[in-house]
Amino acid sequence: MATQDSVVDEAITASGESTWERATAKAKDKFDELVNVSLIIAVTGKTGAGKSSFINALRGLRKDEDGAAPTGVTETTTEPTMYEHPGMPNVKIWDLPGIGSPNFKAKKYLKDVKFNTYDFFIILNSERFMENDVMLAKEIRKCKKSFYFVRSKIDNDIFAEQRGNEGLDKLKVLAKIREDCQKNLKKLGNPKVFLISSIFLDKYDFEILQTTLAEELPEHKRSALLQAWPVCSAECLEKKIKMFKGLIWAVSLASAGIAAVPLPGLSTTCDASMILIFFTRCYYAFGLDDRSLKRLTEKVNKPLLECRDKSKFAAAIRNKTMTTIQTSAMFISVSVAEELLSLIPVVGSAVAAGLSFASTQLFLRKGLNELAETARAIRK
Repeated sequence: MATQDSVVDEAITASGESTWERATAKAKDKFDELVNVSLIIAVTGKTGAGKSSFINALRGLRKDEDGAAPTGVTETTTEPTMYEHPGMPNVKIWDLPGIGSPNFKAKKYLKDVKFNTYDFFIILNSERFMENDVMLAKEIRKCKKSFYFVRSKIDNDIFAEQRGNEGLDKLKVLAKIREDCQKNLKKLGNPKVFLISSIFLDKYDFEILQTTLAEELPEHKRSALLQAWPVCSAECLEKKIKMFKGLIWAVSLASAGIAAVPLPGLSTTCDASMILIFFTRCYYAFGLDDRSLKRLTEKVNKPLLECRDKSKFAAAIRNKTMTTIQTSAMFISVSVAEELLSLIPVVGSAVAAGLSFASTQLFLRKGLNELAETARAIRK
């Protein structure tokens, strides 16, 4: 994996233009991964297992919100239905028809739902996994795709066990459920089963599921997963912050490559565009958008929107006025210097690129730190 130091050092110590261009190309590729790499998730399982609720939870939506997947005890999905992530349009979650039919044919099912479309499958059940689940997993494995067993509605099981039993050992109940689920999956080599609640994302195995998916996805797909995954814990938030910090070099170096092009005004315009995209992705990934905070406000009964709006960066992103922050006296002077230097052949272009890299990196660090601290304060 390319690191900030390795790529930047390559660019700075390079004597030839082609090496600089290669370094800048790497940076642009990393930025492109942040913005454009797709992630296609398939969710399938028995009717009534909670597929729609799980999809809504991944998308940060309540069941009564516009665009939410319809929920119900009867099968609401008869054809594969795609749901776009509201803050990450390149992440799409497909709700596939139920697999509870006694005449279920796994091979035909995968052909009908166009299995090659998806990066991986979530096989969901709110009870024990049955023969249809095993048959489907075997066929998915033959197709060389990944699958994950998710046991849903764990909160209902805990609630039922707690009735008349105040001293309930929840860990023992969870261990029993997990063991019961795995009994019927031994034909598959005892795969992991993730116990989750689509209501209480901060409990049970929701975070472990995210960690497992991130570890097993191709590297270029991980940023899409991390950005889209709901902030269900402090640990999840820190993973997101770390990921964005690791991308600052790419935005800065891509900006530096633009600054080396002798076209007045180009660097300032592209800097603003790249920076706004970067911060907007941080804003949604950290759960600072109105929809996420309104949902959390209702849960904890605290004025979280007011806390968010104390951040000038968050307010600028919300109001789409990032350029008003960017055009501070420091940034204007650096941008003007870039344009003048870029008109001087060779040496001027190199210095302009260095100025652009340094100024953009400084600005991105400042903004990211402020957004991160705002999100941490809200999570407390």
